[in-house]
Amino acid sequence: MSEEIDQNNGLQGGEEEELTSSRVIPLSGLYERWFLDYASYVILDRAVPYINDGLKPVQRRILHSLKELDDGRYNKAANVIGNTMKYHPHGDASIGDAMVQIGQKNLLIDTQGNWGDPITGDSAAAPRYIEARLSKFALDVVFNPDTTVWQLSYDGRNREPVTLPVKFPLLLAQGAEGIAVGLATKIMPHNFNELIDASIKCLQGERPNLMPDFPTGGLADCSAYNEGMRGGRVKIRAKIEERDRKTLAITEIPYGTTTGSIIENVIAANDKGKIKIKKIEDNTAKDVEIIIHLAPGVSPDVTIDALYAFTDCETSVSPNTCVIKNDKPYFMSVNDVLIENTEITKGLLKQELEIRLNELMEKIFFSSLLKIFIQEGMYKHPDYENAGEFEAVVAVLDNLFEPFFPQFYRTILPEDYKKLIDKPMSSITRFDVKKADEQMKGYENEIKQVKYHLKHLTDYAIAWFEKLKEKYGAGRERTTELRTFDKVTAAEVALANIKFYANRADGFIGTGLRKDEYIGDCSDLDEIIVFREDGQFVVTKIQDKIFVGKGIIHVAVFRKGDDRTVYNLIYRDGKTGVSYVKRFSVLGVTRDKEYDLTGGAKGSKVLYFTANPNGEAEVINIQLRPHSKLRKLQFDLDFAEVVIKGRGAKGNIVTKYPIKKITLKAKGVSTLSGRKIWFDETLSRLNVDGRGLYLGEFDGDDKILILLKDGSYELRSFDLSTHFDNDLSRIEKYDPEKVYTLVHRDGKSGVFFVKRFLIEPSAIGRRTSLINEEPGSKMILITAASKPVVKIDITKGKAKTPESYEEDLAAFIDVKGMKAQGNRLSPHDIVKVELLSVEEDDDQEDLVDSSSTRPSSQTSVNPSSQNDDDTEVEDIANEEAAEENIVEDSKNTAENSEESPVIPEKKIAPKLDLEITNPDEIEIDNKGQINLF
Repeated sequence: MSEEIDQNNGLQGGEEEELTSSRVIPLSGLYERWFLDYASYVILDRAVPYINDGLKPVQRRILHSLKELDDGRYNKAANVIGNTMKYHPHGDASIGDAMVQIGQKNLLIDTQGNWGDPITGDSAAAPRYIEARLSKFALDVVFNPDTTVWQLSYDGRNREPVTLPVKFPLLLAQGAEGIAVGLATKIMPHNFNELIDASIKCLQGERPNLMPDFPTGGLADCSAYNEGMRGGRVKIRAKIEERDRKTLAITEIPYGTTTGSIIENVIAANDKGKIKIKKIEDNTAKDVEIIIHLAPGVSPDVTIDALYAFTDCETSVSPNTCVIKNDKPYFMSVNDVLIENTEITKGLLKQELEIRLNELMEKIFFSSLLKIFIQEGMYKHPDYENAGEFEAVVAVLDNLFEPFFPQFYRTILPEDYKKLIDKPMSSITRFDVKKADEQMKGYENEIKQVKYHLKHLTDYAIAWFEKLKEKYGAGRERTTELRTFDKVTAAEVALANIKFYANRADGFIGTGLRKDEYIGDCSDLDEIIVFREDGQFVVTKIQDKIFVGKGIIHVAVFRKGDDRTVYNLIYRDGKTGVSYVKRFSVLGVTRDKEYDLTGGAKGSKVLYFTANPNGEAEVINIQLRPHSKLRKLQFDLDFAEVVIKGRGAKGNIVTKYPIKKITLKAKGVSTLSGRKIWFDETLSRLNVDGRGLYLGEFDGDDKILILLKDGSYELRSFDLSTHFDNDLSRIEKYDPEKVYTLVHRDGKSGVFFVKRFLIEPSAIGRRTSLINEEPGSKMILITAASKPVVKIDITKGKAKTPESYEEDLAAFIDVKGMKAQGNRLSPHDIVKVELLSVEEDDDQEDLVDSSSTRPSSQTSVNPSSQNDDDTEVEDIANEEAAEENIVEDSKNTAENSEESPVIPEKKIAPKLDLEITNPDEIEIDNKGQINLF
């Protein structure tokens, strides 16, 4: 190295050492400097938008180039890209992609040709085939050379804007996304009109509260939006309609997805068995329409939930509002960005007013200068005519104008005289003083107006935003509906498409035991609950094969939090030989942990067990082992008399003596009251948690009646997975005896009719119209009030002032058929119909304790009895044992230990309309439920 330096440069000794040391740069220093330079470049010049105009550099250069080429006609996109390359130091591909993205947002660029479709995912045509020009909105809002700060382009040959003077929160309207070095930005798009309204609120001193609005529509849950800052989250759902019980239609899709990706997602979920569909069609044209045909027997409501759980019909977006402010990246909330943009707009409007004021002052200044110059005949003055050099002319004119100096708002400069003497003599001789005075008066009036605006700048800015909304707000209404979503649990909506089996003797369960006993269907997300003879139970995940313990007496799919399923159990304690009875539910457990339902003594055994999906309580007959002193060896036990307690309770004593046999005497009826159902208006879903409108207590075949705004009705089940339309007029428990009064207007004649009727039962989900189907027909009001009184405003003849009167509709018309047209409400023209009477709400009077979900019809449930250690020592056979003076027989106890538990199979028959032929084969309970034996 030293030899090369010596040869090439002739350096020797200390000079060589000095040069070498000056060139040594540590590698870490190079990396730090180069990395920071690169990171700074990517952040400031590529990925992150500026808060001033909401644009990235490439977008700003495209718009500047479009303005430079603007002549009112369309330009080929390829020409615009080529022109933009004068300013942008990258290739045509990046410019073309950025230009297409701006054009697809339909705000700044007026496009022509195939610019692609972000909803379907179709790409744009080649730049040589598509054309563009600036939109009228962009010309009004984005550009003003007088308020633009300019800089040289990357090669120094051209001038480009540092930021464009945008007088609108463009960043929030378009949204932005970019990944830089060490940080990223993701700003959601917001509604055009809402941004203007929020800006006006900012100017009025209120803090805005913006929510995103996506161009693809759909439903959005913004409860965790966090003002668009890091840590926030927005859930977006497709809008899915139920066309009929076999057909669903996706009409809007989540932001960031395409119709193609949604269809692929749905097909993949079907192939994996998550959902079950027959066919899917893409009918998307101008509007999104994906038709899903369901397989036979598949619930549309459950399928909708499954689509949200297993496909991109529900997505989640995490906003991260990062912008460039004062040449540095800042993390801000969208509300703070809007406040900043509003202040920027206000400042730009002030600059424009000040520039305009200066222009008007200059016009008055020169007009006054010219008027004096001509009226005073200065152009004919000998000194002026004889002055040779320009300096001499300036001196002469200064002398001539000296008496008039106080009239001018500023000093007259040589440039002003130059402009004055350049006037042609023809314009001087034709000078019209009157016209000049009128023109100056107009300037003065405009100056007063501009000064007024500057003094009331906030009002002027508000007027600016109002004008923008009036001019460009039409057709830009909100497309995304804001909702609050209930959580869809995947396990609850997963399709039960797997068969599982059990080997009770060996203690195995699973989906691979095809040669063993078939138990039922489940999904791969389900959990299975298993009860054994030894009084143990366990909940485990469904698998191909798993050992759960020998002596299985019951196995089923486990539903967490199911308080309707009640287990009836009789077991013998292994230590004392005493038999106990208990009723309990299993609400929540730890997976794969074994729980003991007995006292825990070794040798304990289950003698009787049933699982009851609706809290049924059967009557059983218990036979005791014979003894020389026993006179009565059997008695009945009614489970309805046993209180439902926690699973850890010891239970009530059945008998202290050995049990020989237990047989089912009478099938059980439910001891649970009907299920109390509420309707949450926010979620448009049913619930049992007391949220929203109380609908009543539902049981058996009870139905929900929904009346729609279009004058039709449907009957629905009270299943909590049921979906409801957004155009509900009213929702309530269906009562076939309830009389409704309906006022409707005929679309063909315009006549108002009224009718009173009973709503006829129909198939679940079938929509039936209550008014005629003529175009323009409309339901005015519907009520179930027993005495419906309305106020009617009418006009008679040519009278312009309406008259009012009240009408008792119950007296006006009798109850008729549901399909009847009804009676004409008035022979005169009706202006308005208003309901005066109030409906009686019987259901709310019956609602005493909404928190009680399982009261027994025969015994009350004490909440304190749910403790696992609580044991009630009550001998059900106590009286019989006392009469017979039964003595404990240990021998019988030992013999009884070899018996298997009694697990009767029982089914509860549904309500049926049937003719009773043999009264001994049926039982009618206190609710009118018919149970067949």
